[in-house]
Amino acid sequence: MAAAASSAISSPFLGQKDAGGVSPFFAHPSTSIKISHKKLSTNIVSVMTPQQSERKPSATGSVKTAMTMTEKIFSRASEKSQLSPGENVWVNVDVLMTHDVCGPGSIGIFKKEFGDDAKVWDREKVVIIPDHYIFTADERANRNVDILRDFSHEQGIKYFYDIKDLSNFKANPDYKGVCHVALAQEGHCRPGEVLLGTDSHTCTAGAFGQFATGIGNTDAGFVLGTGKALLKVPPTLRFVLDGEMPDYLLAKDLILQIIGEISVSGATYKAMEFVGTTIESLTMEERMTLCNMVVEAGGKNGIVPADATTYKYLEDKTSVPYEPVYSDDQARFLAEYRIDVSKLEPLVAKPHSPDNRATARECKDVKIDRVYIGSCTGGKTEDFLAAAKVFLASGEKVKVPTFLVPATQKVWMDIYTLPVPGAGGKTCSQIFEAAGCDTPTSPSCGACLGGPKDTYARINEPQVCVSTTNRNFPGRMGHKDGQIYLASPYTAAASALTGFVTDPRDFMH
Repeated sequence: MAAAASSAISSPFLGQKDAGGVSPFFAHPSTSIKISHKKLSTNIVSVMTPQQSERKPSATGSVKTAMTMTEKIFSRASEKSQLSPGENVWVNVDVLMTHDVCGPGSIGIFKKEFGDDAKVWDREKVVIIPDHYIFTADERANRNVDILRDFSHEQGIKYFYDIKDLSNFKANPDYKGVCHVALAQEGHCRPGEVLLGTDSHTCTAGAFGQFATGIGNTDAGFVLGTGKALLKVPPTLRFVLDGEMPDYLLAKDLILQIIGEISVSGATYKAMEFVGTTIESLTMEERMTLCNMVVEAGGKNGIVPADATTYKYLEDKTSVPYEPVYSDDQARFLAEYRIDVSKLEPLVAKPHSPDNRATARECKDVKIDRVYIGSCTGGKTEDFLAAAKVFLASGEKVKVPTFLVPATQKVWMDIYTLPVPGAGGKTCSQIFEAAGCDTPTSPSCGACLGGPKDTYARINEPQVCVSTTNRNFPGRMGHKDGQIYLASPYTAAASALTGFVTDPRDFMH
């Protein structure tokens, strides 16, 4: 058992059909995911590892035996009709992303191994996004961006989102901001594809029904030259999230619940597949939050089946044809976890680990020094709309410095132009100003990973921070003695209003 359980499914075969011949876990593009009618536990529960019984044939294409979504993507990308977890295969990469932290190293390896005059395998499949150490006077950080620029011009890279004027981000029409959010907004995320990036949170793109994971500089250097990567097929853990989402919860609470249950090593080199009625109801940005943090559980990738929500999001973002895949009804899963989402409470991850889970109300006596709303996890448009909703409901001013770091230029624009529902036409920026928050700053990764000393909102003293980011290790946001409480935008905004870790229901209900 992977976790303590008040009840568990006892079937040794997770894809097993019920007596009526219908799989309770069948995912299909035109069929909603059907969930077993067994009573859901209030906790995540595990199922036993399936027996190695013979698999039944699949009814999809040339696949001989049933496979999960991740296995199907590997199968297609490696041009093999059948794969099983544990196999090592060469996969064809659809998109390679790199940024200013790892890009120079990857470029150096590419040139060392392939030659100074070598060309990348496909200049339209390489996406280069400066975003981490941008708005700083640090010469080495700025030099990293120069290296990306020189390489992109030399190679004719089509998708290089350059920034030249650091004094005014709006003067840079090509600059986007945080890579994981920019990849989605610019149409680089597509169902059924393989997206690799030199950043551990590349797994965010799994929200689009694709295989997306982080790789190191050496692997990236090889991919730049060949368009291929040697990868091991991961086994899949399936998470069935069912029930109506309470209006005080966000996807951040869901993933903190899961990580708290299985631990930071509970999904090591495993795919984490998310299905269920709750998942179907989530927006694309919320699905991105969910997949973003699978790496905090050790996951190789997170993945959500593509559906009408996915297709609608992609309508105006890409003209590249794509073909989604879905787990077969007899696919094997290493384990399955079930959550009745309606029973969950707002959560935080206490210092210094993402699996150090507690309810927000259990931490109500924790005095804080600041709040940070931003990052690939918590700096999207909907994250700021959520925070604004709490500030609007309270009508009060924040008690601690509250820093707002939009993920991309588009998010920054949304903060200033989109009306907040129920706010009488007011925008997020107007609500934030009335609440006494700091003015939203230039889009970037900001203080999520510390950065140079002059990084905006970096923790330079041993302070306590409630943050919508994804990691709370010692030193992660700057000072090694800083204490970070990971939380949803709802909880972060509520905490800003009191100066203590606060359950958002205190203001929303």
